[in-house]
Amino acid sequence: MVATASAGPVRAEGAEPLKVVATFSILADLARQVGGAHVAVTSLVGPDSDAHSYAPAPADARRIAEADIVIVNGLGFDGWLDRLVKVSAAKAPVVVAARGVRTIAGDDGHGHGHAHDVDPHAWQSVANVRVYVANIRDGLAKADPARAKVYAGNAEAYIRQLDALDGEMRATLAALPPERRRIITSHDAFGYLAEAYGLVVLAAQGVSTESEASPKGIASLIRQIRRERVPAVFVESIADPRLMEQVARESGARLGGRLYSDALSAPGGPASTYLDLMRANLRTIAEALKG
Repeated sequence: MVATASAGPVRAEGAEPLKVVATFSILADLARQVGGAHVAVTSLVGPDSDAHSYAPAPADARRIAEADIVIVNGLGFDGWLDRLVKVSAAKAPVVVAARGVRTIAGDDGHGHGHAHDVDPHAWQSVANVRVYVANIRDGLAKADPARAKVYAGNAEAYIRQLDALDGEMRATLAALPPERRRIITSHDAFGYLAEAYGLVVLAAQGVSTESEASPKGIASLIRQIRRERVPAVFVESIADPRLMEQVARESGARLGGRLYSDALSAPGGPASTYLDLMRANLRTIAEALKG
C-alpha cells in the first residue's frame, strides 16, 4: 500500500536511477534488493544506529525534498519522518513497508508505546518481510512504471531467498530443546521472532530503547532467569551492553553474544544485509541455547 503525495514523472528506460530515501538501514537494504541498479538508496539512520532515539538533521530534510520515493516502516517506529516531510515540503510518494503485515501487541508497560500499542519490529519475522518486499516493489513500480517488470522480477528472486531463510530458521530453532528456547535481550525487539519460531523473549526494556529499565524490573527479571534457569542473555548491537552484563553477572546466566535488532552492521560486518542479519542472529541464538 502506497501513500502518494504526487504521481511523479514517468521515467524512461535508461533514465537516472530512482532516488530512494529509507528511514533506516534494514529498509534501505530491502529497497536495494528490489531496485537493483535502478535505484540510488539513502538511509537516514545508518548502520549500527538507533532509529528509536534518532534526531533528524537539516541535511535529512534536503534528502527528503530531493527524493523520488520515501520508504518508511510505519507502526509508529519512524514517526519522526512526518516532521521532516512537512519541513522539506516533499512531494515524493511515501511507501509504508509494514502496511498489511500481521502485527502483535507491544509492551507499553515501560511508558513508551507505539502506534496503538503495536510492536513495530515486524521485520524480525521473515513472513512479514515478504510483505515489506511486495510493498516496496509496488511503490517503486508506481514511481517508475517503465521498470515495473524489473522490480517485479527482482522482488520474486529475493522472496525465494527469504523462503530459504525461513526454512533454515525453522529447522535450526526447532532442533533446540523446548526448555531452552528462552532469550533475554536489552529491549523488546524480538517478539515477532519469538512468535514465528517458537521462542520466549524476556526484555529489560519495552519496545523502545528510549524506555528505562527500572531497578524493580531488573530485579524481577534476574529472579525469573534464576527460577527458570535461562541459559543465556544477549546484548544488542544498538544498546549499551552494561545493563545486560549486569543481568548476566547477577543472574548466573552467561552472555550469549550480540543480536542485531533495529539496524544492520556496517558494510563488511556480520549483518550488513537483512539476510545476513537474520542468519547472524540465528547462529548466535542456536549456539547459546543448544545446551
